[in-house]
Amino acid sequence: MRPLRATRAPVIHRAKPLAGPDADFASGGQPEAEPKLRLSGIKLFGRKSQRFDPAPSRLSYRMQRWMLTRGVRRGLKFGLPVFAVFAAVGVYFGSEDRREAVTAYVLDIKTSIQQRPEFMVNLMAIDGAGTSLSEDIREVLPLDFPISSWDMDVEQMRDTITGLDPVKSATVRVRPGGVLQVDVVERQPAIVWRTRRGIELLDETGAHVERIASRKDHANLPLIAGRGADRHVDEALRLLATARSLGGRVRGLVRIGERRWDLVLDRGQRIMLPTERPVRALEHVLAVNEVQDLLDRDVAAVDMRLGQRPTIRMTKAASEDWWNTKVTVGNGQ
Repeated sequence: MRPLRATRAPVIHRAKPLAGPDADFASGGQPEAEPKLRLSGIKLFGRKSQRFDPAPSRLSYRMQRWMLTRGVRRGLKFGLPVFAVFAAVGVYFGSEDRREAVTAYVLDIKTSIQQRPEFMVNLMAIDGAGTSLSEDIREVLPLDFPISSWDMDVEQMRDTITGLDPVKSATVRVRPGGVLQVDVVERQPAIVWRTRRGIELLDETGAHVERIASRKDHANLPLIAGRGADRHVDEALRLLATARSLGGRVRGLVRIGERRWDLVLDRGQRIMLPTERPVRALEHVLAVNEVQDLLDRDVAAVDMRLGQRPTIRMTKAASEDWWNTKVTVGNGQ
């Protein structure tokens, strides 16, 4: 703020009287008027003349500085309009009737769009599935055609279809022309599992495919039995592939105690395999069989559970003949 300076005293300028003919002409023959005075800085109408101070007051200065802050400016520029808009919307939707009217209007617009002919699905096509599986799919997807594609959850439908045992994978999509296309990849049965509840078909992963009435319906598939055998289908398939050299003599595999396998052959013969490395133990038995025709003899079982001490159990008839021969030879001596 600049310091105040003392004002000058008022100065009075007296006008000089005109002389000569000009004076008569100016006065128009009238008596000479009193001289006019020029006033500067004197009291007018009883008020004292003061010089204007441009400096703001303290309150005005603080208000100006406050208005220049960034947050206040942004608040006035953006916050105040947004607040006004929200306030107006809140006042408008404060009435329940207005809310219901707006909701009904939006639903009408949504329904009019979703019910357009280009969004309607009129039928379902299933490819890659048999007759029975197609019927199961249509049963688990009870769709009432025509239906809008907006009302269908394709991902949920796919999960429902893949939840069926015979289905390995599936894709669901809406095809142009209003067709719901379902492409299915069925599980291929790889083995037959005999349980107390019946006979089931399993794929190579041990997943359930379907239940069958008779083993003869799938006589070309290998057979396994025993509790927990479905959890070791991959190991069973490796054992059966190893025993392929035995040809038609193989009847199947039996899971014993949910720990190990017994390879069952015709004539009631069994190869009792260990818990660890059963394929290697079976290969050893087959190698001995090729050299000595072990399995063509009167052998009831080959016990490989103890790898360091394999055991061979003879049939009952062979054991009796052996004892009779031993007794006869003993009496002859």
